[in-house]
Amino acid sequence: MRTIAVAALALLESVQAFQAPASLRAPSKGVSARMGEEDLSSDGFGGTLGVLPPLGLFDPLGLIETRDMRRYEIMEIKHGRAAMLGFLHVIHIEAGVRFEGYLSPTQDLKFADVPSGCFASLEAIPTLGWLQIMAFTCAGEIGYSATPWAIVKQEDDKLPGDIGGSAWVRYDDEGEKAYKLNVERQNGRGAMLGITGCLIHELLGAHGG
Repeated sequence: MRTIAVAALALLESVQAFQAPASLRAPSKGVSARMGEEDLSSDGFGGTLGVLPPLGLFDPLGLIETRDMRRYEIMEIKHGRAAMLGFLHVIHIEAGVRFEGYLSPTQDLKFADVPSGCFASLEAIPTLGWLQIMAFTCAGEIGYSATPWAIVKQEDDKLPGDIGGSAWVRYDDEGEKAYKLNVERQNGRGAMLGITGCLIHELLGAHGG
């Protein structure tokens, strides 16, 4: 039951992040937020960030006209980044990569002892370990750990997803910036589908680890 609940929450987050594409700036609610094919340039990297071929503006539920799209854009970027890290984790773990040493010395649990399956590893990690992960995540969300080289809180006056400290690279060329951000967005979307597929395969018993 616990495994099914975790899977349902994971799939819900992935679907929620796909509810609508993101834009460069937070559009106001209303018809002015509605965009069409004219927002796409010939190379697919012009107009509104995240509105890319072949789907263009993908909004089958008409949410752009009724929701705060900046919030959804931040959600999509955040879930995409987490999914990219998660998918890379699956690749490394399935390839046999493990940290050396102990994950929990008090429980005599080594990193090498943790199973490779997503759900199996979830259940194997001690509760204190998950609390540490959550504390680290919360520190980043509220900006408590903010330094020039760390991640900072998402501020209203910054572009969605801009949570890097002052030492992080920003691109001055608008064309290069748009290209980089669109590449990240597309990779994030692909990773969300990929990690969701990994979870579904495990639930169906197709895990090969």
